[in-house]
Amino acid sequence: MYIYLLTLWVLQLATALTPPSADPFYLEPANITAYAPGEAIRTRQVPPYLQPYVAAGPPISVRGVHQYLYRTTDTHGNAIAAAATLLIPHNADPTKLLAYETFYDANSEDCSPSYTLRYGSQLNTDGRDILPNMTQPMDLAFLSASLTQGWYIITSDYESPTAQFAIGRLSGHATLDSVRVALTHGPSHNLSSSARYAMWGYSGGALAVSWAASLQPTYAPDLTFSGAAIGGLLPNLTSAIETINMGPFSGAAFVIFIGLAKAYPSFATWLDSALKGDLKSLFFGERGSCVLGEFSGGMGRDFWGFFVNGEGVVRESVPMGVLRGEELRGAGIPEMDLYVYKGVLDEISPVGDTDELVSGYCEQGSGRVRYERILGAEHVTGAVLGSVGAVEWLKRVLAGDGDGDGEGEGKSGVCIKSVHTAWELDVESRVY
Repeated sequence: MYIYLLTLWVLQLATALTPPSADPFYLEPANITAYAPGEAIRTRQVPPYLQPYVAAGPPISVRGVHQYLYRTTDTHGNAIAAAATLLIPHNADPTKLLAYETFYDANSEDCSPSYTLRYGSQLNTDGRDILPNMTQPMDLAFLSASLTQGWYIITSDYESPTAQFAIGRLSGHATLDSVRVALTHGPSHNLSSSARYAMWGYSGGALAVSWAASLQPTYAPDLTFSGAAIGGLLPNLTSAIETINMGPFSGAAFVIFIGLAKAYPSFATWLDSALKGDLKSLFFGERGSCVLGEFSGGMGRDFWGFFVNGEGVVRESVPMGVLRGEELRGAGIPEMDLYVYKGVLDEISPVGDTDELVSGYCEQGSGRVRYERILGAEHVTGAVLGSVGAVEWLKRVLAGDGDGDGEGEGKSGVCIKSVHTAWELDVESRVY
């Protein structure tokens, strides 16, 4: 087996996969409206090897990789196509399915996980290195940890083939419809027709999962989730942009605005007129890169300095209306159980936004909410530290054990808030 993997590794250095922008598999059919949400348009099986942590390293082996182009719904209610990938581990447990959404945070379709997860994707057709592929290696670590549990994994290109980052409804719809695809086609790959299923995502992945959880009661009432784990979420894009400006993550602001322009024609028209003419090319300069290229390209920049009216642009009618429409609190109240975790020092999205969102869920929701606030942790360390509790919680809910060891086990509408330090978990717990 080692010799075989080594051979694949050598071949990968000389062979590149076809990226989504040039791959006919991703083409949306003219009769897209003839398909129901979550219905597969086309399917394919690809080699069972995933891109490793290190770009030049040997592949990660799994039992099977199956891909689906399926119908979903954009933020305006239009039928569109999206892609999803079903990963089957060697120790697959047919009773458990996890929808894991990566934080690929990109404006380029060639950064979509259906491509970047595949072994050989690090080199594209023009020979330009697009590393890091999917996202930072730790996101792949979370995915690998889930595969180690024996869970079937469905992961979607929730930004759609046009790479619309930070568009909540689209991301939520695509996530939910990918689960429909997995439940329909998974049984042909030994997934039980009665399998339990849950969702997990961090940062940009949490954006997709949190919107999916909020939209599920109305968009996908046929789906019955065991729960959703959501970490480092961004409930308010305006607040996030104001927080990251001129800091190490300021590049994310550019990615957000470009994503909004792709999704909303009125926003695109406004953006073209609002930007300073001599800075437009710089504003869009990293839109062909993946997450680290985009973020590093805008690192430390004054985002508002690219606009004629400076920071005042967020109070103009078009951007204000679009950004308000993308606030998570307006998406609805999740009915499934939730595990939410957040670093108190998160420098991308203020912890207060998540505090407010969770309080609303606790007051109005019917599911159980467990909220972990990690003292001393920011966005990156919060991802690592919070993942431990997320995996343990997912293990319990996928086993049918409910929320586990909390005071609200077996009861609906109960919220548990835990505060712990970055070096000592579960220091203090209390019920709302």
